[in-house]
Amino acid sequence: MSLKDGLLEEIRAELRRRFDRLTKAAREAHAAATDPGSKAEGKYDTRSLEASYLAAGQARQVEELAADLELFDKLSLPDFGMEDEIDAGALVEVDMNSESAWFLLAPGAGGLELEWEGRTITLLTPSSLLYRKLLGLRTGDSAESPELSVSEVM
Repeated sequence: MSLKDGLLEEIRAELRRRFDRLTKAAREAHAAATDPGSKAEGKYDTRSLEASYLAAGQARQVEELAADLELFDKLSLPDFGMEDEIDAGALVEVDMNSESAWFLLAPGAGGLELEWEGRTITLLTPSSLLYRKLLGLRTGDSAESPELSVSEVM
């Protein structure tokens, strides 16, 4: 198993944990929204309406997490050498404003942060400006706004 296979397994496990927690919360919110006890007791009582909004929002989040899980279940990450251009699937260490940060250029689950092998890794998706700024850079390259330099590419 490669280094990145272990990272993928950790991402999948974290997505499953979040999916399980959110699914449970969505079921509870749905039950609260449909419970006869949450029926409005007056024209200013909005408990039922608020519960239905919460249930709908959580159901949407469950769908998004399910889509991310499906993406990552099928995903394999290519290995990159120190001379390769950064592209989708790259694990990149950058120096931003004198601080080191690790990013994985991923197809989904943008913003997910996880601890892996002593590193905090943040997933970036193509909708992220930083993802787009990193594309095509190589180890030792720099970019502006935000000011960053690439330390390592895997």
